[in-house]
Amino acid sequence: MLAELNPLEPVTVVPVFHLGPLVISNHAFMVLAVTALLLLCIPIATHSPRLVPRGLQNLVESVCVFLREEMARPIIGHHTDRYIGFLWTIFFFVLTLNLVAMVPTEKIISLVTGHKSHLGGPATANIFITGALGVISFVMTHVYGIRQHGVLRYLAHLAPPCPKWLLPLIYPLELVTLFVRPVTLAIRLFANIVAGHMVMVTILGLIFVFQHAGVAVISILASVALSFLELLVAFIQAYIFAFLCTLYIGLATSSEH
Repeated sequence: MLAELNPLEPVTVVPVFHLGPLVISNHAFMVLAVTALLLLCIPIATHSPRLVPRGLQNLVESVCVFLREEMARPIIGHHTDRYIGFLWTIFFFVLTLNLVAMVPTEKIISLVTGHKSHLGGPATANIFITGALGVISFVMTHVYGIRQHGVLRYLAHLAPPCPKWLLPLIYPLELVTLFVRPVTLAIRLFANIVAGHMVMVTILGLIFVFQHAGVAVISILASVALSFLELLVAFIQAYIFAFLCTLYIGLATSSEH
């Protein structure tokens, strides 16, 4: 039983099937599944014929308005509508990956079929996936900055205003900062999701370590409480990721840049 509750199992990368020459892992499968889910659900929610939004449409529109007016506009200003589509995409993609990771799909499939399954798992607990999201943010930030200012002006003004004799020191530091940003985005999301799943499984594992009714009750109650905390973390991490992307885009596109 303890082997089944190995804390590393939920975040382990396991090949599940081949797509031509490509090997699709459990986490890559979740990325594809979430992409398909969003491509299906978001258009349905945003193109409803109802005059008064309800249900999923009301939820999606409320979140979109909040992200645009309360998160993006104070930072990006009048350029908000130009870049908000990317920020909405990042937020909903990370959020959905986090929420789907809380559903033990691999366990459900194993119970139904009677065979061990790996079709599931937290994709955002994979450093390569969060790293890819960080790289996408890095590339789009500079694409938007170059589009706004032009290549030469954008590169010339990467360093903040300072005496010319300090530029040989400041400019390389600014370049290092630019390349550190996607790394911090990736590690922050990865570490929080991994920690949550490992703590959850460790608490449940106490039941089999102590084999006591009192410990079992406490572990189950603690797991339920932790599940609500993970739900909150899923939203917070998606918001933080989108907020930092907004901040970086604002720095790259502002007229003071």
